[in-house]
Amino acid sequence: MLIGLALAALAGAAIPFGAWLGTFRRAGPTPHAVALRHGIVAFGAGALLSAVALVLVPEGAERVHPVAVPLIFVAGGVAFAFVDRALARRGGHVAQFLAMMLDYLPEALALGAMLAGDPSVAVLLAMLIAMQNLPEGFNAFREMKEGSGWSDRRLLLLFTAMVPLGPIMAFIGMAVIDADSALLGSLMLFSAGGILYLLFEDVAPLVPLKDVWAPPFGAVAGFALGLAGHMATGG
Repeated sequence: MLIGLALAALAGAAIPFGAWLGTFRRAGPTPHAVALRHGIVAFGAGALLSAVALVLVPEGAERVHPVAVPLIFVAGGVAFAFVDRALARRGGHVAQFLAMMLDYLPEALALGAMLAGDPSVAVLLAMLIAMQNLPEGFNAFREMKEGSGWSDRRLLLLFTAMVPLGPIMAFIGMAVIDADSALLGSLMLFSAGGILYLLFEDVAPLVPLKDVWAPPFGAVAGFALGLAGHMATGG
């Protein structure tokens, strides 16, 4: 149990570390700096898309009745469409943050549930979660910094406060949820629908730059990272 909690905590620590990297800003928005920023946003989007396509949907679909799979997936998208619209009316800028947490929490839950069955896969999953959380933490920090007006310190405290949620979810996964349960599958599918909505509504539109073609390749690299992990686990 202690190993599982430590793995989830280390994976979650990548969130504030990525946010901390986001505090380093140049004096002016040079073209290279802007292209790099858009590339990192695309990399995070690719990593999230790989989590949906290679982990959350296939693993969730294995645990849920086939008829319920698309219904739960769509329900996640609809739910987060309402949340996104409500935040937009209030001037919120937290799409990247929501997508990051939608990815991190169900994967931490699955991490805990998988420790009892296949510890080696659980360790690799923790590493993949950490690699995804790093660019996602960076992107979410920059988005919230530009939209909320909060100080760097306040945002870093918020992102650091999210780290314990991973061990909590991993503990629930170990103690309460069976690795093959329909509840775990439903949470994965619901989160996947929400992530996909946020990706195409709020995240992907931030990637393109006029007359600059490199940033979208960040999405390719991010998806390739998830694909490599999927293949390494025998997927």
